[in-house]
Amino acid sequence: MDGLTVTFVNLGIPLGLVLIGLIVGSILEKKHFKSIREREKLTLKLPIINIDSYDKTKTLKKAYLVTGSVVISVDYFKRFLAGLRNIFGGRVVTYESLVDRARREAILRMKEKCPAANLIINLRIETSTISKQGRSGQKSVGCVEAIAYGTAIQYAI
Repeated sequence: MDGLTVTFVNLGIPLGLVLIGLIVGSILEKKHFKSIREREKLTLKLPIINIDSYDKTKTLKKAYLVTGSVVISVDYFKRFLAGLRNIFGGRVVTYESLVDRARREAILRMKEKCPAANLIINLRIETSTISKQGRSGQKSVGCVEAIAYGTAIQYAI
């Protein structure tokens, strides 16, 4: 192989993976956001509050813990852009949409587990990252996990 071919292969494969990550990741992210918006409309009638009080004038039928969790992976393009941000500094906008998707999905999964509830109180959301160790031994974000939990209240109506 001549030098030009080797250079093309050495640059073409990583750039090709980044480009594939951009295209596929963008399509999947848009599809997921569309799904989230549609499901949020369906669960709009179940209010969530982050304080631990409810209408005590109504008779309480049931109160129980509900949880929803999700793990969302980072695509190559987001990882590439985040690496550039680490060099130059600033907000990592590519990860902000990832965390937003994870939180909203976790809340939706929690709401979907208690369709008979009238209210969810004391909402808490925990997020964490699952690191991926590269060849150089340096850790990078591999996935984002979000867990939403609260107390579902069902009134005896």
